[in-house]
Amino acid sequence: MKKKTLAAVLIAVGLLMTACGNESEEQVSSPIQTLEPKPMEAETPASSEEAAEEKEEVVEENHDGMYRSELTNEWIDESLIDQRPIAVMVDNEKTALPHYGLTEADVVYEIMNSTMNDRITRFMALVKDWGSITQFGSVRSVRPTNFMLAAEWNAVLCHDGGPFFINDWVAKPYTNNFSGGFARFSNGKATEFTEYITYEPYTNTNKGKTYDGLKQRFENSNYSTTYNDYYEGAHFKFAEKEIDFSDRTDAKTATQVILPFPHNKSTLKYNEETETYDYYEYGAAHLDPLHDSAQLTFKNVILQDTTFSELGEGYLIYNAIDSGRWGYYITNGKAIGITWTKTGETDITVYYDRETGEEIEINTGKTYISLIPSDSFNDIVIK
Repeated sequence: MKKKTLAAVLIAVGLLMTACGNESEEQVSSPIQTLEPKPMEAETPASSEEAAEEKEEVVEENHDGMYRSELTNEWIDESLIDQRPIAVMVDNEKTALPHYGLTEADVVYEIMNSTMNDRITRFMALVKDWGSITQFGSVRSVRPTNFMLAAEWNAVLCHDGGPFFINDWVAKPYTNNFSGGFARFSNGKATEFTEYITYEPYTNTNKGKTYDGLKQRFENSNYSTTYNDYYEGAHFKFAEKEIDFSDRTDAKTATQVILPFPHNKSTLKYNEETETYDYYEYGAAHLDPLHDSAQLTFKNVILQDTTFSELGEGYLIYNAIDSGRWGYYITNGKAIGITWTKTGETDITVYYDRETGEEIEINTGKTYISLIPSDSFNDIVIK
């Protein structure tokens, strides 16, 4: 399998950014031409105010020492350019709320965790700048599907154990994972709801114990903190200019998206002020107490119609490797139909415009992705 280095990807992105804002277009060199000189036309002198306005228009924000994140396309510190993300399994039972630090995630997956318990879901949160984490979670067990999804990003999977069905996946050569042993915070809840990720060591004075943070976990492992040979390259194709689908007759209004997860009733509502989708569950806004009760919100929403196989006792595995299945891409209050394809365990899921057949471009910002069970995909409400 051919692997892309990040340097090659960045060079390619640099070339594509100059290609009229469309990554599928090729640059065309103009032939050398000899032009006859034209007399200079007299121009009406602009007023000092007009001149100032013109000057202000061409002033660009200084991004020295930064680069565009391959997860969000937002400007971030260039010291992170080669750093691989982590993928954190976050418990989504109501007792686990509130979640700490989830607004720091760049991409959040929500998938059915079990066919039992009203199809309760679990989050897998991807974080690029994990060196800034002070408390993230709470952390819970992993499922087989998550190994394939984390591999798309070359992410280190962070979880606390899992059913024996994961054993073969832990042994995969591309799998890097930290299981259990994260910091325990005294929050008055049962033990399974007290585990959180930190970057630096954390001392719980109530327990008289100090827990290693991600810094020590990486140092004590043989895992690279930077992208390795299994990295497939940048995951998304970002649009150079904001997409709103205002010119698409096939686009449907999407100011509210109600997902077919009966246990927590996941809902995304379009916020016209922020032009993002605010996340709600259990009938309330999802707020992050670690960041002034900021609401979890996303610029992009991707929904995938996905079949699954039951493993027993409610456990399942999604058939994440598939081709041509349907879905939706939702942004700026509009939704379009898409198809998606994933060809291998570490291969990136690619999304295509159902109308044009071309790979979709998405807007700069955070992304929510949900693998919707095929037997309930038609129950999604978009209005």
